[in-house]
Amino acid sequence: MTVIFSKKCELALQAVLFLSVKKEKKIFNAIEISEELKVPKEFVSKMLQILTDSGIVGSKKGKNGGFYLAKKPSTIKLIDIVEAIDGLDVFQSCVLGFPGCSVSEPCPVHEKWGKLRDDALKMLSEETLEQLKEKTLNKILDL
Repeated sequence: MTVIFSKKCELALQAVLFLSVKKEKKIFNAIEISEELKVPKEFVSKMLQILTDSGIVGSKKGKNGGFYLAKKPSTIKLIDIVEAIDGLDVFQSCVLGFPGCSVSEPCPVHEKWGKLRDDALKMLSEETLEQLKEKTLNKILDL
């Protein structure tokens, strides 16, 4: 479990990375994805439906339906997925939850957290799914 993302967001990131290394427009149902990622099918379905609403994932209804990546992996960044599931509040708010935490009125960990938060945002905003393809393939094969 990560410090800054919800479990839903972690799963969404994994599911989109999974779809990004598969043949373009190949359709996978929620059962196939959940078995590959070793997570509950209902959880996968719900996250992929949210990602469908955001335009990152596409879906096809019916007997042979399922999910596929709706955009090219070279155009999707991890931050797009984070924003669709968890929003970007974690990158703008106090990690300890103090209201009014700022440079002029910092919380006890403001300086250290601010650097970590900014580094995380930068990393998530820079690399595309295409750039992460080889590392993703290696990780999925390890599951």
